[in-house]
Amino acid sequence: MSHYAVPRRMIGMKTPESRQVPEISPVRHLGFWSNLGGGSLTFAILIHLIVLLVGAIWVFQIIRPPAAKPDIAFIHGKPGGHEGPTTRQLSKAPQARPQVVPVSELTRVVATGATGLVIPNIDQSFGKMDSLPSTMSGGPAGGGGGSRMGNGPGQGPGTALFKGNGTKISFEFLPPSVSRRCSKADRLARLRETGGTPACEAAVVKGLLWLKANQNSDGSWGAANQAAMTGLSLLAYFGHCETPASEEFGESCVKGIAWLVDLGLKNNGRLATHPGANSWPYEHAIATYALAEALTFCKEINNGYKIPSLAEVTGKAGQFIIDNQHKNGGWAYQYAIYDGHTDVSVTGWQMQALKACSHTGLKFRSLTGCISKALKYLQSCQNESGGFGYAGRADGQRDGYFTLTGVGMLCHQMWDKGGVSEVRKAAKYVLQNTKFDYNGECCDLYGHYYESQAMIQRGGQDWKKYNGLFRDQLLNNQDGDGSWKVPGGGMPIRAAAAEFVANKVYRACLCTLMLEVYYRFLTTGGTNVRDPSGI
Repeated sequence: MSHYAVPRRMIGMKTPESRQVPEISPVRHLGFWSNLGGGSLTFAILIHLIVLLVGAIWVFQIIRPPAAKPDIAFIHGKPGGHEGPTTRQLSKAPQARPQVVPVSELTRVVATGATGLVIPNIDQSFGKMDSLPSTMSGGPAGGGGGSRMGNGPGQGPGTALFKGNGTKISFEFLPPSVSRRCSKADRLARLRETGGTPACEAAVVKGLLWLKANQNSDGSWGAANQAAMTGLSLLAYFGHCETPASEEFGESCVKGIAWLVDLGLKNNGRLATHPGANSWPYEHAIATYALAEALTFCKEINNGYKIPSLAEVTGKAGQFIIDNQHKNGGWAYQYAIYDGHTDVSVTGWQMQALKACSHTGLKFRSLTGCISKALKYLQSCQNESGGFGYAGRADGQRDGYFTLTGVGMLCHQMWDKGGVSEVRKAAKYVLQNTKFDYNGECCDLYGHYYESQAMIQRGGQDWKKYNGLFRDQLLNNQDGDGSWKVPGGGMPIRAAAAEFVANKVYRACLCTLMLEVYYRFLTTGGTNVRDPSGI
């Protein structure tokens, strides 16, 4: 037995019964959350949630555009565009669908005639303009600002408006010639200084309200040539600084702009209901003129009221005009370059459109050379008498009068040539020969649309005499609803383009624009001093 282990009790060791054994606590099973870290993990999660919350607030309040600047959403499969600095970049940039900015807090209005076009109503937080209806009671308000007749283009900063809860609608970066129409005080001061009356302002208001009431449900105007009629209606709005921010006309304005933009998207920048028709260059140029003014105004409202694809369409439309100038320097029907018929009437609208395009900040290829050739074309059409012919020096008289003389004058003035001999001769011709009788044959609203703008640029006695010729004629022939009577008294009109006789929208626009002449652009005073903003 010696090789076996001896039991412990046999060698004198204490038995378990005689030994003090420590008490053992029962095993405690830990929960899942404690195993993961318990309180420390809870604290870490809370810290991360706080960081995420702060980040989210920063993203939505700092980075995301404020809700007061709703976008128009073009919800369709056609690629949209973006607002780039040049037309070349616009044409080469990848065509991505415009981002749809949520506007769920706004009431949405659908322009039913456009392709999937959805337009937000203007929110009250967007701010209020100096609303037009307020001008209909009382006399002209006092206020500084207006440029005096004959004293050049005017200097100093533009106008900033503050309305409602401190909301700022700033027009300080608009060209000075344009910004002055955006202050009620400046507007009424200029009206008073340039020979207008409170009745002129009231007539403009009534005319704009009539246009608003007679807008088509899809945002356009007119029953035919809607691109031109929509463009003219918008120009009448802009002539009184009625923009997307306008309390009274904002929604109507946006719908009209959107209709033209949608038309341009569908036609690759061509702004006509029937591109290819003989006279579609008229429509395209008038609509381009309107979109260019829209783009200029929208950039200045609340630091940019963005209408998707407005810059893209405007850039394409303006560049199309430049690229399709006739070889003789004018513009032709169907935008023919080598053949076709060119005339002063078609050319005048292209030059007005390009002037508005030059205010947008977009870059247009060959614009300077284009205008230089266009002015030479106009000069080739001026008669020895000073009048501008229709398609040449001896062409286009109506009962012995060159009805397009105002076109030649205004285009020179717009492009910084207000003091050249061609303009002086034309002004003398107008003063000696023009007539205006709303209810007779000498009721050429088309010709006087140009002459009124050109003569107020002359200023002084030239304007005083002309103003006395047309102002009260227009005021006395406006109907109670804000439209204008059929002109001519049943007689044939002495005019190059008398379509306004049968087209109620057309003549309402022409008459309204003529009565806005008192403040629509600053005057150059007939000088050759370059106004950096142009007219």
